[in-house]
Amino acid sequence: MRTLRHLPTGLALVLALSACAQSEDSGSGPLPEPQGSWAVESLTTGGRTLHAPAVARVELGPDKATGNYGCNGFTAKAVFEGTSAVTVTPGASTTMACENQEFEIAFAKLFKGRLTIDRGPDRLTLKTPDGSTIALTSQPAAPDAPLATTEWSVDSLVDGATVSSVPAEAAGKARFTLTPDGAASGGLGCNRFTAKATVDGSSVTFGPLSATRMACEGPAGEVERSLTALLGSGPLTWKIQGQNLTLTAPDGKGLTAKGATAAE
Repeated sequence: MRTLRHLPTGLALVLALSACAQSEDSGSGPLPEPQGSWAVESLTTGGRTLHAPAVARVELGPDKATGNYGCNGFTAKAVFEGTSAVTVTPGASTTMACENQEFEIAFAKLFKGRLTIDRGPDRLTLKTPDGSTIALTSQPAAPDAPLATTEWSVDSLVDGATVSSVPAEAAGKARFTLTPDGAASGGLGCNRFTAKATVDGSSVTFGPLSATRMACEGPAGEVERSLTALLGSGPLTWKIQGQNLTLTAPDGKGLTAKGATAAE
């Protein structure tokens, strides 16, 4: 039987293109776009790997980034160079004292300036000019806590671009819960309060506050006065991401709070 040692040029080209197509089909699929919601897996810097707390996340948008360093929330400006790099300019962040302070400080230090982007299936690696890296992975976002039935613990007060952590004297005492039937109750940092709460779409309006009458001085008293003014200022825009709530008044004042179910 006769054996063909050479294929015609045209047939060889067809077979080569077919092999390329099969190789692409058997690959791991398209690479992810950098913009989106990412969980932080780890940081590598100075020859060390720091593993991220479960809440460390980055939300990359067209011109901004928001997220959580592992305890404190942050905002930043983000300017993309296609899918190859992003330049991050830090904005506001909360300033709570956190258990995993080493990770917080390292993450904040790395997540700024020009970062090159290495894309892989379901993951991104952001690299600094000195070779340090931030490893990110995509994962389903945690379900948002419900506005009602969740006990919200106030962790910071907001005034425009200024974010101030609740002082230690009021930590854990400035908290509130809304019920499905339109009631609100909790603590203002010193005194306890009750009020009606009307939810209308993305806004919530608190009625007149009835509060106990202890004399409250110092930082706890300042928090109480700020919260009393905010909750009594009229309709507030509410937004929940995961276990984090923000309430914002039209003048830019507001609060951030972390949630726990009433059972907890």
